[in-house]
Amino acid sequence: MRAVSYGGGVQSTALLVLAAGGEIDFRTFLFANVGDDSEHPATLAYVREIAIPYAARAGLEIHELKRRRRDGATETLMQRLNRPDTRSIPIPVRMANGAPGRRNCTADFKIKVVGRWLREHGATAEEPATVGIGISVDEIHRANRRRREAHEVIEYPLLDLGLRRDDCERIITEAGLPVPPKSSCFFCPFRTVGAWHHQRRHEPDLFALSVRLEETINRRRAALGRDAVYLTRYGVPLAQAIPEERPGDEGAEDEGACDSGWCMT
Repeated sequence: MRAVSYGGGVQSTALLVLAAGGEIDFRTFLFANVGDDSEHPATLAYVREIAIPYAARAGLEIHELKRRRRDGATETLMQRLNRPDTRSIPIPVRMANGAPGRRNCTADFKIKVVGRWLREHGATAEEPATVGIGISVDEIHRANRRRREAHEVIEYPLLDLGLRRDDCERIITEAGLPVPPKSSCFFCPFRTVGAWHHQRRHEPDLFALSVRLEETINRRRAALGRDAVYLTRYGVPLAQAIPEERPGDEGAEDEGACDSGWCMT
């Protein structure tokens, strides 16, 4: 079994195009949707309106997967974050000093969801599935072949082909597809500062939801006697950290970056 962990972003969409052209040996793509209320709407639109029809025309399959609880009910990341009984925070919120906290969002809503599908379709420790991850050469630091589950073997086709992000964009454009936006949850603390400024200016509804989520998390932490945490590295609430836009704000970058290889591709 060979499957790509498809994130709906530039690198994994380039893998989709390469597979459609027979340049890599993958026919199955697994999109672990962390929730329609959590994924960026632009990513969901790209996957459903562009990627899935393109894959179908090429004879490939994109399966949209969701996290299922033990009782069979689906759960989104936003629902997990807003559960009254949730004591730990599954996203990498920033401490007062700007450092990211521990997280299990990628493990619970990406890796385990894909792994469950693979096991349900025959992957075992004795006969593991090969999982392709869309990491390009310019992000090689995110690749770690040792981080895998027993039922899988990780491959990095873009690294094997020596392709960078700009190569991926070219591959997508030459296939006649629009270049997708960078994929991630719209409230991810690993978003760049420029992305936060863009959200406040161009996506005010999403920004308001992000502000509300941060407030909800901190109300719960205050009730437990814990210090406040934040969605940016500035140690102040989001609405203060990302003020009304000033010239040049959208180009600002944050040093934080998800290193899992399962998100933002």
